[in-house]
Amino acid sequence: MTGWFPPPRFYSTWVGLFLVETCADGTSNCHERENATHGDYLRAGIHLDKQQIGCALIVGQNVSSASPWRLGVLRALRTERLRRAALRTLVMDLGMNDFRERHPDSQLSPVLVLIASYQEAENIGAVLDAVPRTVHGLDVSTLVIVDGGDDDTPKIVNTANAYCAVLPVNMGQGVALRLGYEIAIAGGCQYVVTLDADGQNDPGEMADLLKPIIDDKADFVIGSRRLGTDETSDRLRKSGVVVFAEIINRLGRQDLTDTSNGFRAFRSAVIADLTLEQDQYQTAEVILAAAARGWRIAECPTVWRPRSSGESKKGHNLWFGLQYARVIASTWLRERRR
Repeated sequence: MTGWFPPPRFYSTWVGLFLVETCADGTSNCHERENATHGDYLRAGIHLDKQQIGCALIVGQNVSSASPWRLGVLRALRTERLRRAALRTLVMDLGMNDFRERHPDSQLSPVLVLIASYQEAENIGAVLDAVPRTVHGLDVSTLVIVDGGDDDTPKIVNTANAYCAVLPVNMGQGVALRLGYEIAIAGGCQYVVTLDADGQNDPGEMADLLKPIIDDKADFVIGSRRLGTDETSDRLRKSGVVVFAEIINRLGRQDLTDTSNGFRAFRSAVIADLTLEQDQYQTAEVILAAAARGWRIAECPTVWRPRSSGESKKGHNLWFGLQYARVIASTWLRERRR
């Protein structure tokens, strides 16, 4: 890629919402070079957004398909996607190993409550205490995937007698949940319920969420704050819920009111069938993928509370909206090509 960018060793190119990191020799950071260690590999991932020397901003440039500049950008994009995918695989493998070391004789219940947590030590204890031990006569296990971070979440999870797996670096809620899905499927769970670690969902409503699935009226049920009670005060975020629900309904041919709620229940067969790739903002991806494969999707009224403490890790409203829209578009295009 030399010849098109300025001299510095690392370069960053913004194309829409995508940050690309590439080296002057055409490799993507240190892990693609010979003798790169796992430590080098993980550090490359951790510092992905910190190497921003020689930044070039491309805003709607009109270049031909044969342009060396465009070919260079496409090559950098492909390199970055491969690097990110390889890092994701490595981190998930390390997370699975961590789970097996912590719980060598694990026996998961028919219902698994799955929680992805990043720096939620102040909130996770109360959430775990509120999870019921049984629903509809079925035993419940709880699994917390700690998505990096350096707080006391693993200790709190252990004190609550819940299962835990710790990722070595923060990768995003989508990666943490995918690891949880893999553990649930390998453990023979029949149903998986996801909820947030920040206290915004009420675990006591799990029975209502699971009932349509157990009654064989649905395969996948989403909690709806619009059908239930929304106790938060962010009007812009509330408007976004309405707008994105309308977009996803049109693309996925559904009739849902809340498509960005993380309080969900699945048959294990559903998550085993879906292709999931997004590192963050996974709710839209799950709905569009499940709809494309013909799974029955339903809603259940739920309460949506303010966070118990702290701030959202998903970013402010503008960033959240842009990223959520990106996930919708990329998932819809992927499922159309399938």
